[in-house]
Amino acid sequence: MEWIILLVAGLFEISWAIGLKFSHGFTQVIPTIITIVCMIASFYFLALALKSLPLGTAYAIWTGIGTLGTVILGIILFKEPFTMMRMLCFALIVSGITGLKLLSH
Repeated sequence: MEWIILLVAGLFEISWAIGLKFSHGFTQVIPTIITIVCMIASFYFLALALKSLPLGTAYAIWTGIGTLGTVILGIILFKEPFTMMRMLCFALIVSGITGLKLLSH
C-alpha cells in the first residue's frame, strides 16, 4: 500500500512540475493555484509513504517518478528533444528506480 501512496505522490510531483511551466512564473492564476495544490498533495503523500518506507529509497523513487513523468510530458506537450542520449539516461533512471524498489525491504 505504501508503494501506491508513493506513486500517487510522484504523480502529483509530475503535475506540479508541469504546472510550473503552465503558470509562466506564477503569472497565470489558475495554473498557479493548481500547481500549489499539487505541491501540497505531493508532499503530503510522500510524508505518508515515509511512515513505512526507508527515506533514501522513497525520496529517490519519488524524484525518479517526477523526473520520468516530466521528461515524457516535456517531449509530448512542449516538443522537447527526443534523442538517443536522453533515452539512455531515461533508461538508467528507470533501472535505478527498479533496483531501489527490488532491494528495499
